[in-house]
Amino acid sequence: MKLQEIKNKLHSLANPEIAKHAQRYFKTAPGEYAAGDIFLGIRAPQLRQLAKEYKTIEVTEAEELLKSEFHEQRALALLILVLIFAQANETIRLQIYNCYLSNTKFINNWDLVDCSAEHIVGKFLADKDKAILSQLACSNNLWERRISIIATFHFIRNKDFTETLKISEILMQDKHDLIHKAIGWMLREIGKRNLKIEEDFLITHYKNMPRTMLRYAIEKFPEEIRQQYLKGTIE
Repeated sequence: MKLQEIKNKLHSLANPEIAKHAQRYFKTAPGEYAAGDIFLGIRAPQLRQLAKEYKTIEVTEAEELLKSEFHEQRALALLILVLIFAQANETIRLQIYNCYLSNTKFINNWDLVDCSAEHIVGKFLADKDKAILSQLACSNNLWERRISIIATFHFIRNKDFTETLKISEILMQDKHDLIHKAIGWMLREIGKRNLKIEEDFLITHYKNMPRTMLRYAIEKFPEEIRQQYLKGTIE
């Protein structure tokens, strides 16, 4: 069975030193946002290469891998699902989309969200009703909220900014800095494609934005303009 082969391969690549660093970097200590997560110690490029090798497994096998206690197994599952989704027909895409949203409790760190949400949720919803994103944005689950905004990256890449701005407003006063960073990042991506739309949004909201969100959004602005935003003097 391919699934056991994949797990054996991952365990053979495990590196305790990398795992130790990852435990700190991804905030796995008690009380932190990824408390209790377990790492094997495998770097992202290795996981991406493995995803290419095993992209022919069944969606159900990838789903089982997604439920692993090991972070890298969950990451690999998501990378595989992204690759399958990219080449799949609409029936398989719906299966992957439903699998994804049914298993958000396992998509439980920012890297897992960021490597998958736009490519699965965003891409699936591109020509469909997007109300689910507003529902996710109102979730008590941090990662579902992050999925809601990162999924809109797919729309941004296609110069459709409406949903990103809508979700940004819903999440504007979120308490978690991982949401602040995600929104700021998406606003910055809008600005790369249409600076006026980003600036119009910022003028309306920047005085009420969490500081981290604003800093991420204006990161690429000229220093003089950045300082005006940060000092609250731009109109």
